[in-house]
Amino acid sequence: MLNKYNNAMDQRLLEKADHLLSLEKGTIYKDPGGKITIALVYPNTYAVGMSSLGFQGIYGLLNAMPDVVCERAFLPPGDDLEVFRRTNTELFTLESRRPLSRFDIVAFSVSFENDYPNILKILALAKIPLRSSGRNTRHPLVVMGGVCCFYNPEPLADFIDICFVGEAEDMLPEFIALCRRSGTRRELYQAAMQITGVYVPHSYIVDYGEKDHRIVERRALDHAPAVIKKRTVRDLSCSLIKPSIITPEAEFSNMYLAEAMRGCPWSCRFCIAGHIYNPPRKKDPSDLKGEIGEAMKKTGKVGLVGPSLSDYPHIADILAIEGVDFSITSLRASAQSGRIISLMRGHKSVSIAPEAGTVRLRKVIHKQISEEDILDSAGLILSAGVETLRLYFMIGLPTETQEDIEGIIELVKKIRSQNRRGYITLSVSTFVPKPFTPFQWLPMAKMSEVKERQRHIKKRLSHVKGVKVFHDVLKQAYIQGLFSVGDRRSSVLVEALAGFGEASVRKADYDYYLFRNRDVAEILPWDFIDAGIPKDKLWWEYQAALSG
Repeated sequence: MLNKYNNAMDQRLLEKADHLLSLEKGTIYKDPGGKITIALVYPNTYAVGMSSLGFQGIYGLLNAMPDVVCERAFLPPGDDLEVFRRTNTELFTLESRRPLSRFDIVAFSVSFENDYPNILKILALAKIPLRSSGRNTRHPLVVMGGVCCFYNPEPLADFIDICFVGEAEDMLPEFIALCRRSGTRRELYQAAMQITGVYVPHSYIVDYGEKDHRIVERRALDHAPAVIKKRTVRDLSCSLIKPSIITPEAEFSNMYLAEAMRGCPWSCRFCIAGHIYNPPRKKDPSDLKGEIGEAMKKTGKVGLVGPSLSDYPHIADILAIEGVDFSITSLRASAQSGRIISLMRGHKSVSIAPEAGTVRLRKVIHKQISEEDILDSAGLILSAGVETLRLYFMIGLPTETQEDIEGIIELVKKIRSQNRRGYITLSVSTFVPKPFTPFQWLPMAKMSEVKERQRHIKKRLSHVKGVKVFHDVLKQAYIQGLFSVGDRRSSVLVEALAGFGEASVRKADYDYYLFRNRDVAEILPWDFIDAGIPKDKLWWEYQAALSG
């Protein structure tokens, strides 16, 4: 089976695939005969994709179905991408080297808006027409899941046949059952629309105003539901989302990712994860301990996943398990983190996220931590012998002033002055408005303002010993913004950034999508999704933020 397609492929590409597979533990190989074949694709490189718990979990879930074969594909890195194009080699899966065009379903797992152009690059490499209107039943069904589907899949609506809105582990078994019994593609679409959370984009038409270009009406065709309700798994302990494969080539090298929590109780006003994954759910500690025990048969490194692990009530007991090299995502700066920090003694890095430099701005964004919380947590981390304290800040936040920027600088200086041990690394990102948050109506700050504030922070902290400042690439931040709040017309921008078509991203695009205020009466591109968050509540939070 492994050699069936090899004659038409460049030998260097095959050797690289062999090398990646040789380093993996847990790879799944299945005979495709008589089974539904699915190419699960992460629209970024292997290292990034294999560090995604969602991607890994769906791979294992699908392969647990006896009549399904799921294999993986990724965006080739730069040099390999050119080899694929130059040799006219179709993109293939790792497990069998089968070209994507030979699968029944090509399924994209999408976590970041900046990966949207990569989806088109992958379809082009696979010799699959980019737009769904250009495909027929001889082509694979192109589906998409992942967090980007939770809140605004519209910029990709013209490219994707079916989207899974919400946590797909519940939807997929129902959808696969439909695939088994649906005779035609049309029958499949009609039946799939009856599954809660399944969205068929081509079954809707969106009308826009001639003068202001805003959405006037959204019309459902073929008895499609007017509202798509986000699907949510009720009991996290029953979730089948677990890593299948351990590899040193992932960004989290040889690490098993174990989910302790999903959703966040704090709901900061800028944070999509704190809204879209709610209600918060916690995994039963006995189930989590059992999962960690299974992980230890493959690796000694376990990464605990959750947006606010300080709020997981059993975190100290979990971290006290002997013989496990634990890594955790960002801690909340609070008194209850002290015990956790003591258990992380000697680790290379621990992160906290003040987000803003002043009490005033933290109140605006509803980040409910004080300066004392930040200073105490930072001091404990550095005193515990942790090599690097990572601090996450955002700039371009609503109502931000120069005083808030100075607040970041002074806060870092205070942390450094109270403890000279270790290193402090600032990660400064740009605020991007996200759907289903109270800031979904807001514009982004102008690029020139953000750039000047980035420079100012770097300059003022450049002479502080043991402090380094990193910030995001502004172009990528604004592209993220375009696709975060974009509508169906953004499809031409996705094509332009992928290198297809004649369109380009113009100032008018930024002005319309990013640099204008929206009001509560405007129909937003994602208003057809019921995410369980009342729009009037978000508007109240928005007004409360701006009023202080």
